[in-house]
Amino acid sequence: MLGCFRSIAVVSLVSLSCLTLGACGTSKMARVYEEESFVRDTPFEYYSSRVPEGACEVGKRALLSQGYQVEDGKPLVVRGEKYFKPVADQATKLTITLVCLPSSLGAVVYANALESHFQLKSQGTSAGLSVAGLGSLSLPWSIDKDTLVKLGEETVTAPEFYKRLFDLIKTIDG
Repeated sequence: MLGCFRSIAVVSLVSLSCLTLGACGTSKMARVYEEESFVRDTPFEYYSSRVPEGACEVGKRALLSQGYQVEDGKPLVVRGEKYFKPVADQATKLTITLVCLPSSLGAVVYANALESHFQLKSQGTSAGLSVAGLGSLSLPWSIDKDTLVKLGEETVTAPEFYKRLFDLIKTIDG
């Protein structure tokens, strides 16, 4: 009788293991690159009749006009960033990169925006004081140290966002 229960237990354990392993195989996450589509019609580009340097200058002016802090770097690459605070202890940084290249029309401006999310974390510590000959003394002063911890980031893919950006650039481009 005991042997029968052991056999049932072993068969049940083996069946449960197979089900568990089978479930792991079916819940495989899709790889991001497998879903990536490379299409010709894209919201990430704008054509200008200016030379690439002039097109990037227009892009820089557009970002500056909206309160973006712009890095002064390469003449054909403009990078601007702006911080937002949607909730009290959270911050969002929007980084826009413009790359200007020659085209048959003059220049093509490629845009890419990256949205980064941060959480404000506070770490409290108490102050201590050490005096020679007297030893150390703990004081009731606390020091709060706030730091931003990155929660994640994501490329902005919304065509409407890039349409608004390029409409502004087009207005300045004349």
